[in-house]
Amino acid sequence: MTDGPGTALSRRRALALSVGFGAALWTSGRIGPAAAQGGPAPLLSRPIPRSGEALPVIGLGTAYVFDVGDDATQRDARAAVIRTLLAGGGTLVDTAPSYGRAEALVGEILAAGGSRSGVFLATKLEEYDRTSGPAALAASLRQLRTDRVDLMQLHNVSDLRQDLAMMREWKAQGRCRYIGITTTYRGAFDVAEAVLRREKPDFLQIDYSLDDREAEGRLIPAAAEVGAAVLTALPFGRNRLFRAVQGRPLPDWAAAFDAHSWGQFFLKYLLGNPAVTAVIPGTGNPEHMQDNLGAGRGRLPDAAERRRMVDFIGSLG
Repeated sequence: MTDGPGTALSRRRALALSVGFGAALWTSGRIGPAAAQGGPAPLLSRPIPRSGEALPVIGLGTAYVFDVGDDATQRDARAAVIRTLLAGGGTLVDTAPSYGRAEALVGEILAAGGSRSGVFLATKLEEYDRTSGPAALAASLRQLRTDRVDLMQLHNVSDLRQDLAMMREWKAQGRCRYIGITTTYRGAFDVAEAVLRREKPDFLQIDYSLDDREAEGRLIPAAAEVGAAVLTALPFGRNRLFRAVQGRPLPDWAAAFDAHSWGQFFLKYLLGNPAVTAVIPGTGNPEHMQDNLGAGRGRLPDAAERRRMVDFIGSLG
């Protein structure tokens, strides 16, 4: 999920508290060895099951926060977010035509920075229709200023009988390297699971967060069974998680798995699930992007630590 309107302040407060706690850990010598050596640890990556290609585990979502107008300050901030992602070892940028002007802004930023070749670029097909589909693909490529995307996803799959033949044709033509499906609607999980098992796409993008774990029991295991990579949308639970911890310091035991902010705590929970390939938190703030990247470094929580994280969040009421 993005740092949406009205929630940036709560994240800023949570980040300030957890950064302050991280400074205390630094002085007490309890931070991870990579940080103690004076430099960040490498960003973790995981293989895309279908190909074995390594994908860095921290990406960027662009819904809402990249839908900005002509304001130079806002546009510069979004360009800084992408520069921060790439400088930190990330590559994945996820967008969609339904995200307003986000797709066009991503294309503009990548073209201006000459960074298209270093980005794993994902977008979406909003409606599966053989008549309008080719034009929709062409429009996305035009907006993104590229001749192909790395991942084309059918957005919010809703038809139990859905096939992906048209997208497979695009893949064969070199218009995209991978295909996938997405859903962020719990009511569509049955449909998504059926299409996932029958069509076996390369990727599944799913609503999944520490406070909304239904996907753990159904769709994520199904993705693992069919060899689909998993991207997690809405990893901050539509910012519910930041609101839940507002004003609270990060628990000291979070340092054991190298979480030094609430954002890292929430993202590391997801990455502690080995079936998750990458998380795609959205932000228009370069500082938040830098903080998110920290979740992809150092240790990840094991099963017992993840249960403790669930219990902790559950105890907040």
